[in-house]
Amino acid sequence: MMHSPKGWLPKLLIAVVVAYLSILILLPIAAILQGAFARGVETFLNALSEPQVIAAFRLSVTLALVAVVVNAVFGTIIAWVMVRQDFWGKGFFNALIDLPFVVSPVITGYMVVLLFGRQGWFAPFVEATGLKVAFALPGMLLVTIFVSLPFTIREVMPVLREIGTEPEQAAHTLGAGGWRTFLRVTLPGIRWGLLYGISLTLARALGEFGGVLVAGGGISGQTETATLFIFAALDERQYIAAYAVAIVLAVVSFVVLIGMEILRQRSQVTQ
Repeated sequence: MMHSPKGWLPKLLIAVVVAYLSILILLPIAAILQGAFARGVETFLNALSEPQVIAAFRLSVTLALVAVVVNAVFGTIIAWVMVRQDFWGKGFFNALIDLPFVVSPVITGYMVVLLFGRQGWFAPFVEATGLKVAFALPGMLLVTIFVSLPFTIREVMPVLREIGTEPEQAAHTLGAGGWRTFLRVTLPGIRWGLLYGISLTLARALGEFGGVLVAGGGISGQTETATLFIFAALDERQYIAAYAVAIVLAVVSFVVLIGMEILRQRSQVTQ
C-alpha cells in the first residue's frame, strides 16, 4: 500500500528551502564574519576607522540618501500618474519603468560616460558650464538613481489601485484642494507601500557596484564607494578591511529590510 505524499512532501519542501537559503545566504555571511574577526575585534574596528573606509562610507550614504529622496518624490508622482491617468503610450512607459531591472548597471555607467564624457553628446554643455559629470559625483548619482528607480513606483502602484479613487473624490467633494487631498488622504493611504519602496531603494543604492565603478572610476578617497572599496581591498589582499566593510553593508541592508517588513505586517494587521 502506497503512503500518501501529503505527510512527507511539505516537510521535504521545507527542508529544501532551508538548505537552499542556507547555502546561498547564511554560509557566505558566516564565512565573511569568520574572516572579519579572524584577528580579533580590535583589528576589525581599526579597519573600519581608516580614513579611506570612512570616506567610502560617506560617499555611499550620500549617494543612497539622494537616490532615496529623488526616487521617493518622483516615484510617487510616477506611480500616481500611471494609476490615476490614461494617456497615449502608457503601456510603453509602464514597461520602461522596469528597464533598470534588465539593463546591466555597467551599461548604465557606460551610458553616462558616453553622454557626458569628453566626446559625449552633452560634452559642449559640460565644458561650457564647467560641470564634471562623468568620473565624478554627479555621474555616480545618475547611475544610482537609475538603478533604484523602479522600487518605489512598483510598491506604490498596487496600493493606489487598492485604495481606489473614492477617498480622493470624497475629499474633493468636501472642498479639499489637490495638495491637501494628497497630504491628508493619498499619502496616509500609501505610506506603507512608500516606506517599503524607500527601504528597497536604500538597500539597492547601498549595494550598487558596477555602474558607479564605470561612471565614477573608483578613485580612492574621491569616487570610491563602500562596495568599490571592498573590491579594491580584496585586490590588494586587505582581507580584514574588505570583510569589515562588507559586514557593515550587509547589516544595514538586513536591518532596513527586516524593519520595514515588520512595519508593513503590523500595518496590515491594523487595517
